[in-house]
This record gives sequence, C-alpha cells and structure tokens, in this order.
Amino acid sequence: MNENENNSYEEEDEVGFMNGFDEGTNENDTKNEKDDSKKEQKHDSEDKQDKEKSSDSSEHDGKYFVVQKGMCQCNQGFKFPKFKVTSHQKHYWNDADGQADYLAVTEDDLTLAPPAMPFGNCKLKPTSGGYLPCAYAPAGKWTKTYEKVKVMGKSCLTEISELMCATGGKITILKHGQRSEIGKSNVKNTNPNEQHAYNPVVNFEKFQEDILGSDSYEVI
Repeated sequence: MNENENNSYEEEDEVGFMNGFDEGTNENDTKNEKDDSKKEQKHDSEDKQDKEKSSDSSEHDGKYFVVQKGMCQCNQGFKFPKFKVTSHQKHYWNDADGQADYLAVTEDDLTLAPPAMPFGNCKLKPTSGGYLPCAYAPAGKWTKTYEKVKVMGKSCLTEISELMCATGGKITILKHGQRSEIGKSNVKNTNPNEQHAYNPVVNFEKFQEDILGSDSYEVI
C-alpha cells in the first residue's frame, strides 16, 4: 500500500468520525427541541386552565343575595333604610313561605323604606344649623349585581352591590337580610354543659326541651 492510499484511508476514517459526531449531535438537538416543545405545550395548557378557572370565579363568590328586609347605607347619610321591592313579587331568598321580607332585591329596585329622607340628613349639605335633609336621587340602576342570577330578566343584588346618588353619595349594602336558621339536629347534637360554660345564664336543657319536645336527651 502506497503513501497516497494510507492518506486516503486516514481521511475516510476522519470524515467518518466527524460524520458520526455530527449525526449524534443532530439527534440530541432534535430530542432537546422535542422536550422543549413538550414543556411549552404543557405550560400553555396550564396557563389556559388557570385562565378558565379565573373566568369561572366571581367577586360575588361567598356573598349573600339581598332581600327586602335587608338594609343599605350611604357614605354621606346617617340612617339605614330597608329596601322596597317593586320590580317583581315572584322570587324569595331563603324563605319557603313566600314572606314579603324575603323578596329578592334586583337592580331595578331603587325605592327605599322610608321613601322620604331615607338616609336622614346629608353630609354634602352642611349649613350653620346642621346638615340639610337627604334628597335621595338614584343615578341609574344598582351596579356590581350578580348577572348570572336574574329575576324576570333583572340581575340580583349581593352584599357587594352599589348605587350612586345624584347628590354625590355612594350607597352600599349594610345587611343582606337573610336569616340563618338553627335546625333541630343542631340543637339535639349540642352539649348543654358546653353551652352553660359559654352562656351561664341560659338554661340550654330547657331550650332543648322547648325545641325538641320528647326528642331531647340528657347528657350524663
């Protein structure tokens, strides 16, 4: 074998080595690109899920709907009137008997009780003799209502709903008005001894008898 042939073999080996190195590198690069692509897709999917969850959540979550016996307040007034539902006589919150006190208040319910000077005097009308009477004048409908729940096409109020007065006051919800009832099971499962420690002046055993009758029991 002559010198030229030896050189030729060496060049082929060298080229083969280099080609093998290049092919390995390309395979690794392709694998890394696929891994990066999967990570990006996973990240995009997580972002999409977060956005969907965010869109499902609402500032009204955990808030109570407002009923007619609820109360509102004005940041420029002194009194706290109740609501007078005039938009419907159809839907009641947390009341199976259909009592007027539990009518759902909607965005169109702007009448208050009492209708005249509902917030007493107005801080925006000071005089040397004191504040002038409230001249309640709602500027439009209630805002921040719960649009997902409507009565006859009207959105319902929750604890975060607001109403502006043309005079300049901001009206918000003071009390939603719904009641929290204690069921017989709650009374029956309550330990009278513990209640006596919290309220020593209350005879809780007598209270149980009044509520449960013969269903009451004695804690030994």
